Amino acid sequence: MATTSQSVRRAALLACAVTVLGSLTACGTEHRAKTAAQQVPAAGTGTRCHTFELRASVGRMDPGAGQRNFPVVLTNVSSRTCTLHGYPGAAFVDASGRQLGPDPKRTPGEPATVKLAPGKSAWAGLRYASPEVSGAHAATPAALLVTPPDERKPLEVRWKAGEVPVGGNASSVFLTAFEAGSGP
Repeated sequence: MATTSQSVRRAALLACAVTVLGSLTACGTEHRAKTAAQQVPAAGTGTRCHTFELRASVGRMDPGAGQRNFPVVLTNVSSRTCTLHGYPGAAFVDASGRQLGPDPKRTPGEPATVKLAPGKSAWAGLRYASPEVSGAHAATPAALLVTPPDERKPLEVRWKAGEVPVGGNASSVFLTAFEAGSGP
């Protein structure tokens, strides 16, 4: 009987370890070095930022070689310091809230935890091939929905940058992990 109880405990510990490792690896992406004051290790102090504590915006387009690049910025509007780790969720939607095109793909890399004091921002890169150049099927969204990591409720940002690819060849949209600041 003691052997069975010990086996059950070992199995439970193994299951917990697998769950913890799975949740830690669920948020990978591109990493750029920042100062220690701006980024802390994933196990750093502080608690994660919640949707209601953040304001979302999309920065100015940085075009390049048939590409459209935008910083998707989350700013801490709360009175406490919080952290972001990983990628934002994102979706282009029409005026009725229907999603246009597939979810963006994550750019591979190692995410860092970004510590946001009140009023500070973090950004993730949003990139896609210009539909005029790529020949992808395009649509003009009414908004970009941005969901902070580990949250379910999105923030809505009015989309003012024209058409985005929603289908066909070269229709992929890509996102990077969060970095400290408001853009490149």
